[in-house]
Amino acid sequence: MLNDTRQITVVGGGLAGSECAFQLAEMGHSVVLYEMRAGLGAAGDAQGENSAPASVGKTTPAHKTNKLAELVCSNSFGSCTDYSAPGQLKWEAERMGSLILRSAREAAVPAGMALGVDRELFASLVTEAVRNHPRIEVRHDVIRSLDDIPRPAVIATGPLTDTDLAQSMREHFDGEFLYFFDAIAPIVDYDTIDQFVAYRADRFGKGTKDYFNCPMERDQYFALIEAIKSARKIEPKEFEKDTPFFEGCMPIEEIVARGDQTLRFGPLSPKGLQDPRTGKGAFAVVQLRQDNKQGTAYNMVGFQTKMAYGEQIRVFRMIPGLEKAEFLKLGSIHRNLYIQTPKKLTPWLSSRKDEWLFFAGQITGVEGYFDSTCMGLLVAKFLDDKIAGREISLPPRESAFGSLLNGITEDNDYFQPTNINFGLFPVPPEFAGKRFNRRDDKRGIQLARAKSALLAWDRCETGGLVQAPGGGDVSTEKSAFEL
Repeated sequence: MLNDTRQITVVGGGLAGSECAFQLAEMGHSVVLYEMRAGLGAAGDAQGENSAPASVGKTTPAHKTNKLAELVCSNSFGSCTDYSAPGQLKWEAERMGSLILRSAREAAVPAGMALGVDRELFASLVTEAVRNHPRIEVRHDVIRSLDDIPRPAVIATGPLTDTDLAQSMREHFDGEFLYFFDAIAPIVDYDTIDQFVAYRADRFGKGTKDYFNCPMERDQYFALIEAIKSARKIEPKEFEKDTPFFEGCMPIEEIVARGDQTLRFGPLSPKGLQDPRTGKGAFAVVQLRQDNKQGTAYNMVGFQTKMAYGEQIRVFRMIPGLEKAEFLKLGSIHRNLYIQTPKKLTPWLSSRKDEWLFFAGQITGVEGYFDSTCMGLLVAKFLDDKIAGREISLPPRESAFGSLLNGITEDNDYFQPTNINFGLFPVPPEFAGKRFNRRDDKRGIQLARAKSALLAWDRCETGGLVQAPGGGDVSTEKSAFEL
């Protein structure tokens, strides 16, 4: 039922929900943010002056705290390079005042060309900003049905939606709900990495040598492959057996199943890496990426896995440089869910059956931390337009925001989750129907068009100025906040 006071309900305190709630509050709306995880953090966790008393609450198989925007998989938000699709998405989000991006920058750890964060600091920064906002009330409670939520509402519950609420959504969408598996990589204690074997470097010498690289000779590589194939795996439950994996986050054993050398052309590629002590390359290389601000933990890049815990320790200690590794966190898998967005949601991500019920984040079929965040940011703009009685303004198709939104809303009978990539951007007219020799030329034009289109749209949205967090204005020639 529509709430006459226009108080907006946001369900889910992850990346998309936190971003959406914050943006709506900055626009002047009153927001109630529901997060089911309560009483799970360390003693003394600040609740914030606008938080309701915590109920008993519940957790998920992946979360460890009650903080908002807790990262449960990688600690990387992906590339920040100005020549990549993820980098363009961040460029656009920065100009639109993203809280998540600002917090990630503040909690950044060395990660080469990527935006890696200290996950605890990052969650604390987002939690503080949301809980202390004067127009946001945080309630720790479990929402079990769409019927229990006053409208307008945004559902941003992510891949680990409560079972009862997921069933309510399934019924709302006439039983058409989709699932896939997501996988988590192990994290290694920095002090147990053998630095006489592992060396610091970035591919092709780009970056600031933030990655540890464990070189493998041919025999070592194939021994690892055989160990991965023979290791005991955690078998999926009966209801999970037909669930596919997302291509961008495949368990390592699924990659191996495609061929013994597949890993050498994926996460274990030796391209662009030479041991600075010898000047030589290796047959394969395992990379470790810094996982926290202090540099005490390193993530095994590309080693998402469904191997049993004991098997992970045995197998991964076969990697040169990790023979005595201590694992701060072992890999695991969990089932995600998402909506058949092209058929069930409008182009502005509201239900086709309920115009005041919006959806944001990973549940809409985007994949990746920052991609999910951006859907929360967009939904806040869409809902603000609708409440004000304006025609909903979609981001321009040429922009990264518009390309990602189009990627999950255009008609598609075989819809699967996607993250931002150049394949989603429209082909520039001068390249349409033609072969081209220089891919970088095409992408450069796509990025230039994206920037121009986004700035024109954002000027129109804000009357010539870009809104900065906190309500101030800045010139469109500058960032929405200084980084």
